[in-house]
Amino acid sequence: MDNKFIEKCFKLATRGHGNVSPNPLVGAIIVKDGKIIGEGWHKKFGDVHAEVNAIKNSSASLKNSTLYCNLEPCVHKNKKTPPCVPVIIKSGITRVVISNIDPNINVNGKGITELRKSGIKVVVGVDEETGYKLNRFFFKYIKNKIPYVTLKIAQSSDGKITDSIGNQTQISEKKSGKFVHKQRSIYDAVLVGAGSIKTDNPLLTVRSVKGRNPVRIILDGNLSVPLNSRIFKLDEPEKTWIIKSNKSNRSKAHKFINKGIKVLEFPSDKRNKISIKKILQRLGELNISSVFVEGGQQVFSQFIQSNLFDEIILLQSAQLFGRGLSSVSLKKSLRLKINSVEILDDDIKIVLRKEKH
Repeated sequence: MDNKFIEKCFKLATRGHGNVSPNPLVGAIIVKDGKIIGEGWHKKFGDVHAEVNAIKNSSASLKNSTLYCNLEPCVHKNKKTPPCVPVIIKSGITRVVISNIDPNINVNGKGITELRKSGIKVVVGVDEETGYKLNRFFFKYIKNKIPYVTLKIAQSSDGKITDSIGNQTQISEKKSGKFVHKQRSIYDAVLVGAGSIKTDNPLLTVRSVKGRNPVRIILDGNLSVPLNSRIFKLDEPEKTWIIKSNKSNRSKAHKFINKGIKVLEFPSDKRNKISIKKILQRLGELNISSVFVEGGQQVFSQFIQSNLFDEIILLQSAQLFGRGLSSVSLKKSLRLKINSVEILDDDIKIVLRKEKH
């Protein structure tokens, strides 16, 4: 029975996608005599937490009820909202069931300890693996201080991302396109290289589904992208960031800054390459907890060679190019675990993940 109610928490938690980062996704329900009498989820960063929402929304007395939540309730005061544990203790709830312990050093078992001290029975680890997958962005960010990175590679059946270098090539079907837009609404940022901007002139916004637009990041050491690219004409220019080398033209950088674009400068090596690790560290400092990398070949290869990615989503088309640019250029073999396979129109979506951190 506990698994059934925790599963409900997972579903509620997903309603916070795109709105709560860098906080975790949390859903909570309150059950009494086998019936749900209250539910809630964390709706927005800095807003009331899921457990408190569930308590406020309850339709009956909470005496002798059970609270289900997918993440350990918070007990610390280093945040915008009051801690959840004291509210739970005062409510009359007598049992709490949790999927995952919060890895945040300010919580990490302390919430559970306080609940037990008050006489509340606490069960931990119900469907823990599903809970981890749900909040994998948060767990990675809290533990490593850098964002969770997903490489989205749309390629032909023979591993090409275009039929010729510099040519814009339609690879994915409509259903795959909708999936990509959904992912953009979930991740904090989407990242591409300068070549993708020059070739495809993308907007990198969310259009086919409802959801907020991510931060749009362009990796462009030389500041070579045209100022008249479509991405620089969008509303919210402050959500478009350019990563440049300290060796690039600073006067051009000011032209972007004058448009409201955020320019992040990094040192580069002899080949004018910027360290992916340093980029991710800086993004973590800027509260970016997840990055959706959409291309192109050089960018994919840099993340893979640096071993600084967490999963790869392959959108494999039925097309066969026979020539063109390969999706990645590797100097070493890559071994990953297949997480899922799904048919999207004539495309195949394959999710490959690394092991837990």
